[in-house]
This record gives sequence, structure tokens and C-alpha cells, in this order.
Amino acid sequence: MALKLIQRVPPLLGRYPHAGAARLLSTGPAAQPVCVACLCTSSGGCIRTQGCRKLQQDCRRRSFTTTTTIKEPFFVASSSVGLHRDSWPRFRLTQLHRPTSAEEESFQQRLWSCSSSLQVFTLLRSVEIVSDTMAAAVLHRVADLEQVGNSLKDPTVLEKETIRALCFQLEQDSRRLTDAGAVSALRACTRLFLDPWSTLMVRLVSESQERLDRGQMSVGQLCTLGFAMLAMEGPGCVMLEQVMEQIQKQEPTQWSLADLVSVYRLLQGGVGEDRKYQDLLNAMHTHAVTVTSRMNPAAVSGLLGALVSLNQTQAMPLVINLCKQAVRHVPRFSDEELTIVLGALMHFGHSDRFFVEAMERYVPTMTFTSHPETVTKVIQFFGRRNILSPTVCDAVAESFVYRADDYTTSQVTRQIMALGKLGYLPPNANDVFRKVETILYSRFSHFQPRSLLNLLHSCTMLERFPVNFVSKVFSSYFLQQLQDQGNGIDQIILAQLTQLYMTLKLECPFYEGPKLLPKYCVKSFLMFGRSLETPVDVHLYNSVKTGLVDLLGARSYFGSKVLTPYCYTLDVEIKLDEEGFVLPASQNDDIHKRIALCIDGYKRFTTNKRQLLGKEAMKQRHLKLLGYQVVQIPYYEFEKLRHKSSVVEYLHQKIFPHTFRLNWG
Repeated sequence: MALKLIQRVPPLLGRYPHAGAARLLSTGPAAQPVCVACLCTSSGGCIRTQGCRKLQQDCRRRSFTTTTTIKEPFFVASSSVGLHRDSWPRFRLTQLHRPTSAEEESFQQRLWSCSSSLQVFTLLRSVEIVSDTMAAAVLHRVADLEQVGNSLKDPTVLEKETIRALCFQLEQDSRRLTDAGAVSALRACTRLFLDPWSTLMVRLVSESQERLDRGQMSVGQLCTLGFAMLAMEGPGCVMLEQVMEQIQKQEPTQWSLADLVSVYRLLQGGVGEDRKYQDLLNAMHTHAVTVTSRMNPAAVSGLLGALVSLNQTQAMPLVINLCKQAVRHVPRFSDEELTIVLGALMHFGHSDRFFVEAMERYVPTMTFTSHPETVTKVIQFFGRRNILSPTVCDAVAESFVYRADDYTTSQVTRQIMALGKLGYLPPNANDVFRKVETILYSRFSHFQPRSLLNLLHSCTMLERFPVNFVSKVFSSYFLQQLQDQGNGIDQIILAQLTQLYMTLKLECPFYEGPKLLPKYCVKSFLMFGRSLETPVDVHLYNSVKTGLVDLLGARSYFGSKVLTPYCYTLDVEIKLDEEGFVLPASQNDDIHKRIALCIDGYKRFTTNKRQLLGKEAMKQRHLKLLGYQVVQIPYYEFEKLRHKSSVVEYLHQKIFPHTFRLNWG
């Protein structure tokens, strides 16, 4: 059995040695001691010094697909647990002292207010009666407080007398636990990384299997059991498949909101890999769309995270509804929840105007206090969606100056990359890049090669040139690191290197550092997928082309999509001789001036403001330095022109503002 348990704690779940612990059950007048695992008397062969033979056989098995423990006599119908006031708490099953709903709710509230395991144990000792679900909740709270990744912060917490006694009583009374109590206790034990072959775990799994076979568990209980088995045996667990079979028999429209979220998370945990249970997911998506308005921050975040993990790209109606609901919760999201929400919206390529406005109100209040990854995800979201918000960018830039020393190199890079993509320089730009330079000096060797390249490339988009560091990028050692980090150097990396080197030669004429070898240079920045240039908008290009034919008299007087020797592709190129006459596009001699028309569609601008993206601004800046006369034809100006004559007049004023227009008609 492939167990996903990183840390195995010392055995603590066998017979608890204290004389005051729970007594053995008895059957018959002789009241002979009976083992709860096999109900055989001690004289009948149960060796108590080494443990029950039946349990030892159970522990040698490699599958929990069948129930292996014989059911002991059932003395009471209740599943309440009494804790004595001495230092050795124990369970006491009784119908007379079951906690009321109000008492359970009060206990849960006090439990969640505990900020340490010691406080949890103190709370547990302060109550006389707890139910099995309350006992399981205690273990869950300890896991919440102690679990860090795949281990516990303090493994010795499991050796505390209170938790040892608690686990011992769960072991002894496993038959009397309710379905909810049994599966919740099992799940809590997996979160505490208890030994899966300990007596407690074996009994809880056996009990859970027996109850699962009855087919009477609720969806919530099935999910709790599913999470436990996923942690113990992974997605291929036979018991987990049985859980999913029972979940599929129930209609999602009949589930509670909590059940719906739980099933999504169970599928996200690995059960739904490779499009498994897609029919179930489709039914869940349809139902979830109708209940998003009732979802709290945790539910919105949980569903979006699950949709990303399961790559449910066809569930866009649900994503849109979740984004609308997220608008209401922006100030109430935890850092982790907001990070997941922003990551999901980037994954699905969706943004909402009202969500952006809510973020603009919230971000200035959180940049100095929220987790660095959350702040990074915020600016990354705006950059990825091409949304220029000075309010957000300025707030993030201000906090960057004071907090960047605590950021990881990846977080530093991603924040500067977002500013570079948007082509936005905040008011404190000098302080920001002074901090970047300080970090590069102090932590240069900590940067991953590609992360460093992205950082330096983004700086040059904003006309900031850390020459001392850029020169190191062209060393053979660094280039070898780039190759070793991935499967060779892909085209976008080569394009960044080429553009970085060209930037130094054009904008830093004093640069005398290493050169980029020709074998690392690309011939074009325009490439499929991620590119350092945005392809021209076809519809806008065709409209401009028609106007140019009317203006110049023939199609032969301008070139289209011309690849220059400098790797940039010109949307339109017009050549002029020394006297200012237009030359045929095919002519290569006696050229005095070249005009580069940049036909800028909406994709070359930020989505909410008429500002060129960083890569487009750098392209036009470089073309000017290379001697081109750059003429910008932005979509927001051209789309206002309704008639042929107005188009021709507009192009004439743009391209030849100081000459009279010839009439070809």
C-alpha cells in the first residue's frame, strides 16, 4: 500500500498502561475479561502482553476492502463520551449525559478560538461530556495548529497524556462511534500522520468499511472518508472507488452547499484526474451555477481552485458566476483564498470590471500586511490581464520598497515583470529600482536563471538598464545554466536574450561587456504563442491597407509585415527618396527614409487605458533609434473614421503632415 505519510510518529495507540483507563468489556455471568477486537476470553488464547492475534492478522493485511473485526455486543445506543476530571481523561458512553446541540456548538466555538494545542487540551479537560464528533473535532484542531506541509511542527504533541488517552478511548469504543464520528476521527488521524498500522487506525478503517458497505452514509461523510483514504492509499484505493460509486448514485441537486464543495475538493485531491468522473463534474457544474450566490469566501475559493486543478475549461459559466460572487467577498478573503481566486482567474483568462474595482478599493489597505505571495498574485493578475490600475500598481510599488527584502527572488521578479508588461512606471520608480539593484547585489546567486532573465528583461522595458548585471547574462556559464534548467533554451528565451543585447547596444552605447554569440540570436521577435511582439490585428490592417492604396495610388508603394534586420516586424513600411517621393516597396537603392506604420489594435494596449504595453512601447522606441520614422495608427482613432475620404485624409495627415495630398482619382 502506497502510503502518503511523510512522518511516522512513535507508536502511541496500543494499550494505555494507566490502571485507571477504560475497563475491558465483559460478557456473561463470569465477567471474564474480553478483548474488544476478537471477543475471545483471555483463557481462550488472547495474549494480552503481545496484543490480540486477530489484530495482528489485520495489521499484516495490505487491503482494508473487507471488514475484519467481529462486532462486539452493543450496550447503549448513544455515542457520547464522558471525560473524568482527573488527569487521565477517558470516554464514557451514556444516553443520559449526551451534550445538547447548544453545548456542542459552544464547545466548537471555544475549540476554534484555541491558538495552541495546550489550550485545546486545557479546554478538553474543562468539559465533563463530549460526543464522538466533538472528540474528532479536537484532533482536527490539533492538526490545524500543528500541521505544516507533510509533517507536524511539534511531533511530541502526540505524546501528551490527554491526546494519548483520547486516542486510546477512540480505539476502545470504535464500535460505538457514529458514522460521522468514525470517519471524522479517521480523517483527523491521517492529518496527524498517525501510524496507519496502529490499532486505532486499523479499527477505524475497519469500522468505516463496514459502515460504507451498509450504503447509508451521507455525501459529507463519504467525502470525509474519501479524504482519509486518499491520504492513506492514494487515488487507486479500492475503498475510495466504492466511496465515489456511492456519491455518483446521489443527485447533486439534492446536496447541501457544503457537500458540493466537499465533492469538488475530493475530486481535486486526485480522484478526478484524467477526466475521470467527468459526467459527475458536469452535473455538479450545472448545479453549482445556481447556488453561487449563497457561497461564502471559502466556498468560492475552493471551487475555483478545484476547477483549475481539474482543468475544467468548459465550465466558464460557473467561473463567471464565481467571479461575480467573489466581488462581494474581496475584503473578506483570507490571503490564501485570495491567492487561489486570482490564480484561477488568470488560469481561465477571465476578469470582471466590478471585481477589478473591488480590488482597487481593497489593495491599498493590504499591501503592507498581507502575505508576500498574495501581494505578488495581485499585481501579477493585473499584469496578466493587461489591466493598468495606477491605484494598485502604486500601492504594490510602495510596499515593494519596504518589504522586498523579505520577498523571494521569484516574488521580486514577478512583481517587476507585471510593471514591465504594463509599461507603467510608478511615482516612486527610482526607489523601486534602487531596491531591485540592492537585491541583485545581495542575492544575485539566489535567482534561478530564467527568473533573472525575466527580471532584467522587464527592467529594460521600463527604460531601466542594470548594465552590471545584464552583462553576466551573456557569459557562457550563465547560458549553460539556462540550458541545464530546462530542456535546452526555447525560442522565447533566445528572443529575450537577443532583445536584451540589442537594447544594450541601442540605449547604452557605453556598454563594452560580453557580446551575445550569434548562435543564441533569433531572426524574428514575432513567433507563435508567447511573443515579444503582438501580431497586427487583421481587420484593422485590411482597413488601413485599403486607405493606403487610395492615398498612394497603388499597392506596390508600401510593404506589409516586413521583417527588418533588427528582428522586428513592421506592419507597413513606406520608403522615401531624398526628395521625399515614395519609392516602390521592392526598391532597395537610393532610400533616404523609411517610415514604419504601427497599426496598433486593442491587444497592443492595456485593456482599460490607452497606453501601449511595455513590449510595444519598447519596439517603437527601438525603431526610432534605428532610424525609422514611426507613425502610430491606434485603433481608437481609426475606428472613428466612417468614410473613405476621411480615412485617406487621416492617413495623409499622419504620414505626410507637411505635404499636400495628390489626388489619384
